[in-house]
Amino acid sequence: MAAPDLMDKLVSLTKRRGYIFQSSEIYGGTGSVWDYGPLGVELKRNLKDRWWRAMVHERDDVEGLDAAILMHPSVWEASGHVEGFTDPLVECSNCHRRFRADLPEVDGGQCPTCGTRDAFSEPRLFNLMFKTFMGPVEDAAATIYLRPETAQGIYVNFLNIQGTARQRVPFGIAQIGKAFRNEITPGNFIFRTREFEQAEMQFFVKPGDDEEWFERWKAERMAWHEGLGIRSTKLRFHEHGPDELAHYAKNAFDIEYEFPFGWKEFEGIHNRTDFDLARHQERSGKRLEYIDPASNERFVPYVVETSMGVDRTLLVLLADAYREEEVEGETRVVLGLQPQLAPLKVGVFPLVKKDGLPELAIKLHEGLRKAAIPSFYDAAGAIGRRYRRQDEVGTPWCVTVDGQTSEDGTVTIRDRDTLEQVRVGADQVVTWVRDRLG
Repeated sequence: MAAPDLMDKLVSLTKRRGYIFQSSEIYGGTGSVWDYGPLGVELKRNLKDRWWRAMVHERDDVEGLDAAILMHPSVWEASGHVEGFTDPLVECSNCHRRFRADLPEVDGGQCPTCGTRDAFSEPRLFNLMFKTFMGPVEDAAATIYLRPETAQGIYVNFLNIQGTARQRVPFGIAQIGKAFRNEITPGNFIFRTREFEQAEMQFFVKPGDDEEWFERWKAERMAWHEGLGIRSTKLRFHEHGPDELAHYAKNAFDIEYEFPFGWKEFEGIHNRTDFDLARHQERSGKRLEYIDPASNERFVPYVVETSMGVDRTLLVLLADAYREEEVEGETRVVLGLQPQLAPLKVGVFPLVKKDGLPELAIKLHEGLRKAAIPSFYDAAGAIGRRYRRQDEVGTPWCVTVDGQTSEDGTVTIRDRDTLEQVRVGADQVVTWVRDRLG
C-alpha cells in the first residue's frame, strides 16, 4: 500500500465510522482543527487514561495537575514565548499564501500553492501564540494568550504541589490538557494542528542527578509506547543536535514513528535544567527553591520533561493498527487496536430477526453496557457484513446470538484477529470479556 494511500484511507475511515470530523464542516471547515466523534473520543479517552494510570496512579513520585488555559501574561514573558516562540514566515507575491520558510518546497523557491517560482518575500518572524484580551477593554494592558504548551502551568505550581502533596525531590507533576499554536503550515491530518492536547510530565531532580533520570525516563517512555502494541520496527529515538536543541534544553531526544509521510516525532524527552524555574523565580520575585529536609540544602531543581502529543499518538495508533487482509476472496479492513484501547469492546448480533433472537441479543448488549463494557448492537444486513463493520472500527470481539442460544444458553464469540470462534454461556460473556481486558 503506497504511503499517501494509507493516509487517504485513514482520513476516509475515521470520518465514515465516526472517529474524526473536520471542525465546523457544514461551514466549509476550520483549517487544521478537528472534532472527535463517538469512537474517536473513546479511543482518545482510553489513551489518556492509560497514560494517566502509568504516570500517576501507579507511581508514588508523580502528582497530577489540571492548570488553567489562561495564565498571567508574565508567565509567557518569563518562559521566552513572547519573545522567542516564532517561526520564519514568507509570503508568495502571486497568491499571497504564507508558509514557513524552512519547508523543503519553499527552500526550492517554488510556491506549494500556485507553483510560481522565486516570488517569496524575505522571511519575517511570526509568533505562534494566539492572542486575545481579558476584560471589556481591548488594549495592550488587557492582552492575554491561549497557552501554547501545558508545561508552564506545572512550573508555576511547583511549590504549591510539592508542599501540599508532601513530596520530596525527585518527584514529578503530570498534566493532560489543551494547547494552541497558530501554526503557519499545519497538515498531515491530526499530526500538526492549531488546537491539540498534550500529556506532559515534569520531573524535578537535584542538579547532578539529571542525566541519570533523563536516561531512565527515555527508556520508560519507549517501553510504554511499545506496550500500546505499536510495532517496535516503526519506533526510534532521534537525538537533537546542537542546531536543533531548544534554548532551554541541555539534552533532548524525540520518539519518532515512521508515518506514511516519514519519520516524525510524537513525544519528546528533554533535560530542561533549571531554566524554567529560574526564569519564573527571577520574573516573579518569588523563591522557587527546594529545601532538602535531610541536609537543609537549598537548590532550584533541574527538570526532566516527557511531553507526548495526544493527537499525534492517536494517529500513530491508527496508522499502526490499519491493515487490509484477504479473507475468503474478499478484502477486509481491520483496525488491530489493542482491546484495552479499542473504542468498542464487543459487537452483539442476532443471527436472524426472528425466533426471539433480537430480544436475547438486546438483553446481552444491555448487560455489557451496564457492566461498563462498550458494546454495539447491530441487526442490519448479512452477518458477514456486520463482522466487517466491526473489524473496520477495531472491535476485538463479536458475539452472535443464534438458534443454539435458545436451546442451551450459549453464544458464539468471534475474535477479530484470529477469526476463531468459541461458544460461551450468555451469562458468562461479561466475565469472559473482562478477563481478556485485564
